[in-house]
Amino acid sequence: MLLSRAVFIIYLCNMQLLDGKKVSEAILAEIAEEVSARKHSGKKTPHLAAILVGENPASQTYVASKVKTCEQIGFASTLLRLDQHTSEANLLDHIRTLNENPDVDGILVQLPLPAHISEDKVINAIDPAKDVDGFHPISLGRMVLGQPTFISATPNGIMMMLAHYGIETSGKHCVVIGRSNIVGTPMSILLSRNGNPGNCTVTLCHSKTKNLKELCLQADIIVAAIGRPNFVTADMVREGAVVIDVGINRIEDASKKSGFRLVGDVDFNAVAGKTAYITPVPGGVGKMTICALMRNTLLAAQDK
Repeated sequence: MLLSRAVFIIYLCNMQLLDGKKVSEAILAEIAEEVSARKHSGKKTPHLAAILVGENPASQTYVASKVKTCEQIGFASTLLRLDQHTSEANLLDHIRTLNENPDVDGILVQLPLPAHISEDKVINAIDPAKDVDGFHPISLGRMVLGQPTFISATPNGIMMMLAHYGIETSGKHCVVIGRSNIVGTPMSILLSRNGNPGNCTVTLCHSKTKNLKELCLQADIIVAAIGRPNFVTADMVREGAVVIDVGINRIEDASKKSGFRLVGDVDFNAVAGKTAYITPVPGGVGKMTICALMRNTLLAAQDK
């Protein structure tokens, strides 16, 4: 019933889905061609190393998808699985080993980490030259200054999607909901930069924003990255807006074999009919995040 309603909405208003699966497949195919050309010319095969700490089901799924994508496009990959109770010192030792390994081009540590491990210490320990997640302070600082760097994978993936669909951003008002250093803050910077996509007037909203609904109703583009299921409702969205849903939330659903289903931060079925473009969940931004991560890893291996 929900799927039928979504299809009906698309038919009724000519709204276009921003299909992350379709776009990522096209970009990954280009990366695979570049990797094949590198191998034929005797250059190094890009190598991504991932560290997974604990048994978080969502993290396991994300890492498995990243490893599978590496295999698909011809990258080498290494996956280190560490126990939930592994010490912070042990994790940092593994990172140092990967930093010193010349065969490894990119390093990612899957977040979130167990409470006894400092995410800041872990992120700071990764060699900025291998920081393909784009989380290191040096990477973020270079991004703010507009210098060449690894851009955080999710914001970068969104920019790639906007470019692919030719969505006009110059002079538009964009409201970003959520100010994390992983998505919201870098997203606001990228969209405001002098580039294409870019040149937006950006309002960065957060938990202390008092007039969120009014601001959203002024927005040509909304990027929802707050981590709250179905938070953005139809009365917050103007007609013809572009809506980018970064959220991936599990909610209980007894009709599913798993006992849950995935929804975004946007109430898709209520909002879609008002939009010009909207990303689905799943199948939207998540696919682009992995795509951008692979592009960063290829960049890390570029001169090797």
